[in-house]
Amino acid sequence: MNNKVYFAGSIRGGRADAELYQRMIDYISRKDKVLTEHIGKTAISMKQQTRIIDSHIYERDVNWLQSCDMVIAECSNASLGVGYELAYAEAHNIPVFVFYNKHSSSLSAMINGNRYFTIIPYEAEEEIYPELDKILKRNL
Repeated sequence: MNNKVYFAGSIRGGRADAELYQRMIDYISRKDKVLTEHIGKTAISMKQQTRIIDSHIYERDVNWLQSCDMVIAECSNASLGVGYELAYAEAHNIPVFVFYNKHSSSLSAMINGNRYFTIIPYEAEEEIYPELDKILKRNL
């Protein structure tokens, strides 16, 4: 299919789900391009960055958002940055698919109440992959 996917997940908000992000990114990458592959890397530093580095990250990520076909977000761990990315995608008519573990987290009302977003709650990780197949319209 060769979709360009912007994968969103928490970095500075906490890395508890980084391994899950990596498995999702690996799954998507089987046939599609994930622009934000680094989100799944467990070695990403959460240390305070300089404003110059933060400016670079912002510009890079906005460029990726502008060039993507869709945003797939894992939102079990709250993140201001992911919230910003989702709002940016909505403002630019980019389809958004939001996954969250309904037993380990509560999704923000600002996300859950927004009809623009496709919300996909799950209880177990294995429920994620058939949903990704539907989103990406795969014939595996």
